Amino acid sequence: MHSDRHEPAPLRVELAGARLAGPAPVPTGVTASRPAAAVPHPTPTQPLSPARLDTPSTWPRRTLLRLVGASAVGLPVVAALAACAEDDTVHPPDPLAAQEVLARADAAAATAAIALAPGSHAALSTIATERTAHADALRTEIDRVIGVYGDGTTPVHRTGALTVPGPGGSPVPASEVETASAQPSTLDGVRDQLVRSQQSAAALARTESGYRAGLLASISAACATQAGVLLT
Repeated sequence: MHSDRHEPAPLRVELAGARLAGPAPVPTGVTASRPAAAVPHPTPTQPLSPARLDTPSTWPRRTLLRLVGASAVGLPVVAALAACAEDDTVHPPDPLAAQEVLARADAAAATAAIALAPGSHAALSTIATERTAHADALRTEIDRVIGVYGDGTTPVHRTGALTVPGPGGSPVPASEVETASAQPSTLDGVRDQLVRSQQSAAALARTESGYRAGLLASISAACATQAGVLLT
């Protein structure tokens, strides 16, 4: 009984040796059966390579995103250019524009009058300097209202015809006043011109407010001093 329990052990060793050595030889006269076809193991899913990511099904979305990004940057520039090209609005002249024309005309008239009144050279030079400063201050305020672009350039701002108070008090085109002021004038002519500028600035100051009203009032007072003190 004891020996029967240990007899199968050599058989297991022999079979194990046969498996290690290879398939057992087929006895003569016995037809070997065809081995069963190996069942292919499922291929694990491979990660998509960069080349496979750029397939026709994915590149349109990427291209669209690039186009949208470029458009987001370009739209403000295009909009600004279109606004500049299409802004054909004709605005009414700024109320201060006429005062700027009068100030520059007064400066030109005072400078031209020096040739006819060299004895008043100092007074006329002072008037020309002050009236030029008035004109520059008025232009700065006009440009501030119009505004500027980020690069410092001024936008297109078309305005209608500009008129200013003439010698008789009635409005005349600004070009007429500018042309007449370039001609030599007498002291009386310069004085009369300053008086008209003083009255015009005072009248406009009553219709404005804030800084504009103060600027016009200051200009009016300066013109009164020039006409009543410097040219007497």
